[in-house]
Amino acid sequence: MKLTGLHLLLTYRCNFECDHCFLWGSPRQNGTMTLKQIREILRQAQEHPSIKSIYFEGGEPFLYYPILLKGIQLASELGFETGIVSNGYWATTKEDALEWLRSLAKILDSISVSSDLFHYSEELSRQAQNAQNAARKLGISLDFISIAQPEDDSAEVGIGQLPEGFSGIKYQGRAADKLADCVEGQAWQSFTECPYEDLREPGRVHIDPFGHMHICQGISLGNIFETPINEICTEYNAKTHPITGMLLKGGPAKLVERYGLSSKEKYADACHLCDWARRELRPQFSEVLTPNQIYGEF
Repeated sequence: MKLTGLHLLLTYRCNFECDHCFLWGSPRQNGTMTLKQIREILRQAQEHPSIKSIYFEGGEPFLYYPILLKGIQLASELGFETGIVSNGYWATTKEDALEWLRSLAKILDSISVSSDLFHYSEELSRQAQNAQNAARKLGISLDFISIAQPEDDSAEVGIGQLPEGFSGIKYQGRAADKLADCVEGQAWQSFTECPYEDLREPGRVHIDPFGHMHICQGISLGNIFETPINEICTEYNAKTHPITGMLLKGGPAKLVERYGLSSKEKYADACHLCDWARRELRPQFSEVLTPNQIYGEF
C-alpha cells in the first residue's frame, strides 16, 4: 500500500456539536496531538517516499492554533503540500480573518472551510466569506465544504438531486443517531459495497492523536506510535482484515451476514449500516474498531 497523503486529526475537540458530524466533534471531546507527536508523524512520512501532502483536520484544528501553525511550518519546511480543514469560526470579520491566516501565508497551500446550515444560519456564512476574502489576499487556495440538509439528501438513495456545490450526509457517527430517521432508507441487504473508500489502495489515511491510522474513521490499520507507517502499509492485507475484508466481499451487508448480527430492516445509507455493525462488533474487534471518541464514547 502506497500512501500519497496523511490527514492528521489534530484534535477531536470542536467548538460546534453538529448533528451531521461523523466524528462526534464536540466541546466535550478529548484527544489532541502534541508537537512531539507531529514531529514523529512527519519523520515517518518522510520515510514513505510517496507521501506528498499533510492535512490538518479535527474536530476544529484552529482551537489549538499555535500547535497547528507550528505543524504547518514543519510540514512545509520538509517539502510537503499542506492543507487545513476548518469550520471557519475564527473569521468573525474580514480584518480578523486576515490576522488569523497571515502567519500561514506562503506555508499553507490550501484551506477548506465548512459553510452550510449545520454550522451557521445561512448556507454561505459571513465567516466563510471573510475567510475567502482573507485567503485570496494572502494567496491561499480556499474551498467550501457544504453538506445538504436531510430533505435534500434523497440523491444518495437515487431520488432527486442535491443542490449545486453540496455533498450528501454520511450517516455515521452522530449523524446516524440524529439524522438517519429523516430519510426513508433502504433494506440492509442492498448495501453490498463501500461507496466512498478505496479499501485496497486508499491513497490517504487519517491519523489521530492516539496514533491510530484510519482507512476510514473508526477502522484502524494499526498504531503508528507502536508500528511505523511503512510497516503497517507493508503488512496490510485488505482481504484478510476482519472489517475491510468483509466490506470488499459484500459491503456493510456482508458484515451483518458474516458475523451474524441482528439488524433492523432499513438503513439510511451504507455508512449507516456500517456504523451500526461496527458498533456491534467493537467488543470483538476492539483494537481495530477504535478509538472510543469516534464511536461517541467520551
